[in-house]
Amino acid sequence: MGGLFSRTTFDPNRDIPDLKGKVIIVTGGNTGIGFATIQHLVRRGAKVYMGARNESKATGAIARLKAEGMGPGFGEVHWLNLDLSDPRKAKKAAEDFAASESRLDVLVNNAALLMVPYEKTADGIQQVMMVDYLSPFVFTEALLPLLKKTSQLPGADVRIVALSSDALLLMPNDVRFRDVNDFNQNFKDTWYSSMYRYGLAKFAVCIWMKHLQKRLDAEGSSIIAMSVHPGGSNTEYGIEYLSQYHLAWLFKFIFVTPPVAAFNSAFAATSPAVRANPEKFRGAYLHPVGKVNAGNKPAQDPALREELYSTTLTILRDLGVCT
Repeated sequence: MGGLFSRTTFDPNRDIPDLKGKVIIVTGGNTGIGFATIQHLVRRGAKVYMGARNESKATGAIARLKAEGMGPGFGEVHWLNLDLSDPRKAKKAAEDFAASESRLDVLVNNAALLMVPYEKTADGIQQVMMVDYLSPFVFTEALLPLLKKTSQLPGADVRIVALSSDALLLMPNDVRFRDVNDFNQNFKDTWYSSMYRYGLAKFAVCIWMKHLQKRLDAEGSSIIAMSVHPGGSNTEYGIEYLSQYHLAWLFKFIFVTPPVAAFNSAFAATSPAVRANPEKFRGAYLHPVGKVNAGNKPAQDPALREELYSTTLTILRDLGVCT
């Protein structure tokens, strides 16, 4: 998939500006690309909240960050109790954060389920769509007032970044989001149904960011929203998953390490190049590193973005999560 073999001259130590005084949330930050993203940010001085549902894993990851070194910026890392399997818990996590912090400069929606067996949550939503798209949508919406408030502060550069994937290329040109049934597709007629379900969620993330940017622009907001493809990465999850097929060695050989895979997220979250050329990056889908990519044909359809947004709100109203 796109970006699989991408190489870059991006250097987080050189290209990420001083982040002292900045407050950032990275969801799913206790492992893999999320962990590496936090590492890049705290080493430039940011105060980062690690969104994770398991406190012991989060505190273990924070201890590892400290052990591996947080210089030269020596930022802070705090655990944010965030469970994306339930949109109500996602909303509460956002509300708790907003009650405790006076600003939020960057939100990185990194957490995701990947290729897992088909299963619905207690709310009747296919679990990958819930964790990768629907709950992050709720989390982001609940944080928008604070993000907008921060964007009005002197020198502010507020951004919303969401991890997508070139797995979205698996989606057919006639992909739709008419109702919950479209969210709950099994793709059991495909050769690799779990990858297709993942692709559906990541496609939703991509066009969600484009629609969110349109909403922000209509309000005259300076906030920039982007989705990013990290490229192939040999994360702990990926290696564990492919071990069952005896392919972990191939994963390690072909794909980049999580710190390199996190470059695109770090670029989107912090690079001065984004703010210097906002029209280029508003609502963009980025390949590594910082390269605007069209995605696929359905991603260019404004009507489909509106359909996703409308159906998302309908589902959330039915669940009692929003009014």
